[in-house]
Amino acid sequence: MAGVGFIGSGMMAEAIISGMVKGGFEPGEIWGADPEVGRREHMQAAYGIQVTERNEELAAQCEVLVMAVKPQYFQNAVRALRPALKPEHRIISIMAGVTTQQLEHDLRCFEDGQVLVLPVVRVMPNSPAMVNAGITCLCVGSTARQEDVDFARRVFQTVGTVMDVEESLIDAATGVAGCGPAYVYMMIEAMADGGVMMGLPRQAAQRLAAEMVKGAAQMVLAGYGHPGELKDKVCSPGGATIAGVYALEKSGLRGAMMEAVIAGAEKCKRI
Repeated sequence: MAGVGFIGSGMMAEAIISGMVKGGFEPGEIWGADPEVGRREHMQAAYGIQVTERNEELAAQCEVLVMAVKPQYFQNAVRALRPALKPEHRIISIMAGVTTQQLEHDLRCFEDGQVLVLPVVRVMPNSPAMVNAGITCLCVGSTARQEDVDFARRVFQTVGTVMDVEESLIDAATGVAGCGPAYVYMMIEAMADGGVMMGLPRQAAQRLAAEMVKGAAQMVLAGYGHPGELKDKVCSPGGATIAGVYALEKSGLRGAMMEAVIAGAEKCKRI
């Protein structure tokens, strides 16, 4: 038994599979399970992977099982998977709000009358993984070995950067990195709207806003300074930028962004 199997073949699973194929994984060793025939046909045609409707068939073919279903469908997947689990299986989960402890309990394996806890690596990728610019947070369960961590890291490095995070902080990390792209998309849209109000064509305004966000993020990542310091450097006395910063402060931008991160993190705890 070899291979990597995705329980669920939605958009995030597709982004990861696409990155794996481009990153050197053999398509024939990747499996995807999904109840929708159209989805299965698309994944097979687009990436050359093996597909099935049945989770237990996938488990029979794959050593690594990637739990890529929505958290509310996890128990349905468990019922199909549990009879097929073997000691050689190892688990990677991308489900928000499902802890390594719960994964170890619900996906435990039975052999010769004994209960075996399978190795679990929990990861939280984000939507920019679709363009190989994701940031994936990673934490490990109680029986995960270094080889399990290394393999998970290898998979998710094909779609961006991997960062180790304590599991007690992974909901907070999800509130920033997992939910954050939506907030940035809203900011890009709003800034483009402002540009349109000031006379820019829609396409030009949107590109300007998106390229600006990309460049500003690269400045932070390249170590040019703390975000506050970088902001100060472009705020000339009496200039246009400080006028805009003042408008944002009056509108409560900082508090609103902090509240959004907190709301996302708290929601992850309740899933």
